[in-house]
Parts: sequence; C-alpha cells; structure tokens
Amino acid sequence: MNLGRNVTRAGVLIGALCMHAWAAAATAEYSVISANEKVGSLVATIEGASVDITFEVNNNGRGPKIREQLTLNEAGIPTQWRITGKSTFGAAIDEQFTWQRGSAQWRGQDGKGSSRMPQPKLYITNDGSPWSAGLYVRTLLKAKDHTLEVAPSGTLRLEELQKTHVGDVPVTAYAITGANLAPEMVLLAADGSLFAQLSSRQVLVRTGFESKVEQLQQLERSLRVKRLEEMQRRLAHRFDVPVRIRNVRVFDPHTETLSDPVSVVVFRNRIASVAAEPSDFTPPNNEAVIDGGGGTLIAGLHDMHAHNSNESGLFYLAAGVTGVRDLGNDNQLLLDLARRIEQGELPGPRIVRAGLIEGRSSYSARIGSIPETLPEALDIVRWYSDHGYRQMKIYNSFNPDWVAPVAKEAHRLGMRVSGHVPAFMSPDRAIRDGYDEINHINQLVLGWLTGPQDDTRTTLRLTRMANFAALDLDSEQVRTTIALMKERKIALDTTTVILERLMASRAGKVQKGDAPYLDHMPIGYQRYRKRSFVEFKSKDEDQAYLDSVAKLLDLMKVLYSEGIQMLPGTDDTTGFSVHRELELYQKAGIPAAKVLRMATYDCEKYLGFEQSLGSIEAGKFADFFLVPGDPTRNVSAVRQIQLVMKDGLLYFPSEIYQALGIKPFTTAPTVSGPAT
Repeated sequence: MNLGRNVTRAGVLIGALCMHAWAAAATAEYSVISANEKVGSLVATIEGASVDITFEVNNNGRGPKIREQLTLNEAGIPTQWRITGKSTFGAAIDEQFTWQRGSAQWRGQDGKGSSRMPQPKLYITNDGSPWSAGLYVRTLLKAKDHTLEVAPSGTLRLEELQKTHVGDVPVTAYAITGANLAPEMVLLAADGSLFAQLSSRQVLVRTGFESKVEQLQQLERSLRVKRLEEMQRRLAHRFDVPVRIRNVRVFDPHTETLSDPVSVVVFRNRIASVAAEPSDFTPPNNEAVIDGGGGTLIAGLHDMHAHNSNESGLFYLAAGVTGVRDLGNDNQLLLDLARRIEQGELPGPRIVRAGLIEGRSSYSARIGSIPETLPEALDIVRWYSDHGYRQMKIYNSFNPDWVAPVAKEAHRLGMRVSGHVPAFMSPDRAIRDGYDEINHINQLVLGWLTGPQDDTRTTLRLTRMANFAALDLDSEQVRTTIALMKERKIALDTTTVILERLMASRAGKVQKGDAPYLDHMPIGYQRYRKRSFVEFKSKDEDQAYLDSVAKLLDLMKVLYSEGIQMLPGTDDTTGFSVHRELELYQKAGIPAAKVLRMATYDCEKYLGFEQSLGSIEAGKFADFFLVPGDPTRNVSAVRQIQLVMKDGLLYFPSEIYQALGIKPFTTAPTVSGPAT
C-alpha cells in the first residue's frame, strides 16, 4: 500500500513539476516484464528539480544496468543529464548533457558536440532508460502542434492514440515519432506520470500492475496494427489489370547471369510472361506500364534469420526482402502477424515460422516456449507442428539431454531442427543428436573456443569470440566439425552481419555496413549505431575483436569451398542488414552472382518453395525488386532499390521511407496506364 501511495505521489510531483511547483522526495517504481515474467526494474526518485533513476534488465543473459541523474528546469526540461553504467552487452556508458547560459554540450558513445541555444532543447539520449519516454510526452504535449526540435538534432512528434483504463487507472496512449525507426508507445496516467512503455516483446509498467501486462500488450498490438493498416492502404499499389515492366534485365539464378532486355508482365499475384518485345510493339491500353530504365529485376531476397515485429514488414519490403524465416518470437504475435500479412491487411514479407524452445534458467530468453519436463517439451513440438511451424529452434538454456528426443519428434512430424548450441554441449554432439542446421556462425565457432564448463548462456558467447583470430582453421577440431557437417548435410545460418556489428562496433564511429544509409535515418537510430557493444580491456583485445571479424570471413570462404550450405540471415529487422550480410558474403570471396543465388533461389529451395518462388519465371509468384545497377558484379547494387513487388502488390521504397521518416535513397519509376 505504501508503494502505491509513493507512485501516485511521484506522478503528482511530476505534474507539479511542469506547473513550477515542488514537493518532497518521492519514488516511482516500475517492473520490466517479458513473456509474463519480471526481467528488470526501474526506480525513479524525484526530489525537487532532481531525478535519480536506476534501471536494470536481465533477459537472455544480458541487459542494461544504468543510473541516470537529471536536473530539470521549471518547464520540466533537463539542463543536466548524466547516464552511467553498462549497456546491454556490457559496454561502459558515460553519457552527459549539460545546458547553461545559452550553451549546450553533450557526449556519449556516438561522440560529443555542442551548440548555442538560448533555452535548453529536449535531449534525446543514446543510452537512457524508458523513464525518458514520459518526459518526452509531457514536454511534447506543451509544444505547438505537439512537435519539437530536439538536441543533438532532429524533430520529435507526438500523436495521441487512445484513452482507456488499466484496472481503475485512466491512461492515455501516445506515439512518439522522429527519434527511432518505430514509434514509441507510451501510456501516461491522468496526473502526467509515466504509467507504461510498450513494445512487442517487453513492457515497462508501474509496479503493482504487472498482472495487466497482457492487456497492455494487446493494446500495443492493436494500436500498431491500426497504424500499419492505414499505411498498407496508402503504400501498397494494387492493380486489376496486367502490369508490364519494360526494358529490364532479369537475373537468372540457374545460370547466375543477366538476360537480354525483356518485359515482365504480372497479372494479379503471378508472373504472366518474361519475354523480349518486338521492335514495333506497343503496350495495350488496358495495361499499367513501368519503364525499368535498363535496370535489373531480381527475385525477392530472403532473410533466413528474422524476429519479426509489426513494424519490420515495411523495412523488409523497402529493402527488397519478400521472404523471411522467423526463428523465435511471441507465438501469438507471430501467428496473428503472418495471417494479416497473408490476407494483405498489413505490409510485410512472407513468413516461414520456426518455433523456439528454451530451457529454464536465470539466463532464459523469454520468447517462444519454456518447458519444465521432457514430456512437456515434446508436447510443445507437437503444438508448433499443429500450428503450421516448419522448424524447431533450440536455445541456450535447453537441456542437452533433451535434444535427441525433441529432434526425433520434430523429424517424425516433418520439421527441421536448428538452434543455438545449448550451453555445455558441443556443435558436434548437437549435430549427432539431430540438428539439421546451426543458427549463427559464432555458435559454430564457440565449439572450438570453449570447454565443457564454459557457460555460453551468458555474454561469453560474444566475448569469447575475441579468441577466434588465433584459431587455426586447419586444426583437427575444425576439420572434424566441417567433415561432420558435410556428411550430415548440415546448413549454417550465418548472421555474420550481427557478429560484425557487435564485435567491430566502436564508440563514435560509423561501421562500414551502416555508412551507406545511416545519415538518412532518425537521429536516435543514428546515435544508437555509433556505439560499442562490448568493453575492451586493452588495445590488444580491441584488435583481437577486429581480427576475429576478418577471420569469420575466412571461415565463410572455407565453408563455401567445402560445399556447406550457408543461409544469409541477420538477426535484425531493418532490411539494411540483409544488404550488408550479402556484402560480407562477397567480401569473403564468394562471387556476387553466386551470393544473389544464395539469397534468393537457394533459400526458397532449402525451404521447399522453389517451384513458386526464388526466380523470375512465368507462373511463379510476383515477388521481385528493381535496381538500376548490375548486382552480378557488385552485390552492393541491391541497396538502390526503385520498386518492389510482393505477391502482386507494388511498393516504392521512396514512398515507404518517406512514410517512416527516412530520407529516400532512390526515386520511383513512373507508372502509366490504368490502376486501381
């Protein structure tokens, strides 16, 4: 009961703060909930103009642990903001914003800067806690048109979404846009205090209301779905007449070459023809016509390691990704999202579902399912099969002794088995016990770098990778595993891009993989990408991580030469990371045309869909994209996408990016003729 009074009192203080009134110290407490389990907490102590915050999360063996100290002026805007602690993967945080006498200075992982400003602007943190969300909403509510220029740069916008009740507490739901890739969903109580911050996989909620998380997640999904339904109506161009794309070359994955100039005709969701036009040909009046400008049409890319959200669909489509394999998600969210995409209600790629199964430990990932017994684990396999999942994914804390019976049951039901290699288990044993595929290149490598007592449920699965540069790829243990993979036809879902991002990230610097697009992005995302994800104890360790990233490319070349099927995946949802993954394949020494085949036809064949997807041929589904360059020479050409067609719906990335608050990279070709 005292806690409830303290929280209410803190909310009143925050509201009073904005009215230039002050009171004694009070504390606001929040829980972080994932999959109905508490995985963290936030405690904010407000005393006069000062706010002191501690924020800690431990989910999937990682999470931020920070302390924030703010000083607010009479308008409720910070003039001092200090953030210290550790980021999600353990990198040190020391971020600060200061405004005094018309001048502001800031520093963080992304660098430092300063600016003259007569009054302090609202500061967008790089490593702040969710408490800032309430601060942003309260400030934006007082701004003209609920829009505000912010520091270091950019503009925040606020939209009121819905008034409702959580229990007996009246709340208002808002969306903040302009800082990050997806709108931030925030609930404020009537007194102006933060009640909850909502995301698809994690909820921050006022202590005492943890039992309302399911209601909050349903609210979050309904609000996002409503917004995306409107965007789908506006951005998906539908045609009841044939669509003719003229003057294009088509990438043929079978020959790994480009065709001579042809026209590709689509009727509804199927490719009707792929053929050269006679010199005197004039398109019929009842067709929609697009001039491809001599560019290249490529079958839609596939991300073989995705974790979809409602918002990820538009990013994937804009990047030419028309198919993904989801390797672990909230089960109800994924089933609902896949259904809505299939029915054309929401934008997004085709989704192949893999069911994640985890073990119970203090390091458990709170997605998918966590059985307590082996019979329960087998029932979970059957549930996934009955709900149309095509694959099982085993995770870090899963009992190694359960792998063989779970794999046997999955295979009986026609499902493939993949996963992380569970802690205290080797990749070789996982393969012998029934794995068909290993997820993440580091999960393969860790088998050569760790011993029986090493706990890979922790961030050790990243930090131990610093030792990889010194490993001999011709050593007996490496050759033994590769030989076993060849013998059993084991595939590897690489996600090299995410390992590069984690291991080669350096505070204040833009990674090569992010450089082509980052300055087009919202300021919050730009700052987030200029960070270190791991802490380096010395210059030698710093260099070891960089050398190990290069060694990963050497390993990819070895695996390619040995005939191991590598599946391009990202463990990300931006679409841009798919492009970088393909660049890394080419950088590893794989020819660009071969990389394109691996990212299109080979993925569909692996999944069993090559008869209807993966190449641009008459009768197949109309899933493809147009680029102006020749990606068979340089796969980076896939970054300049002009149009995307998915299941017969036409999208222009320039329109998508504008709708998402991102500066477009290309212009859309003109469509002439009738359209509906």
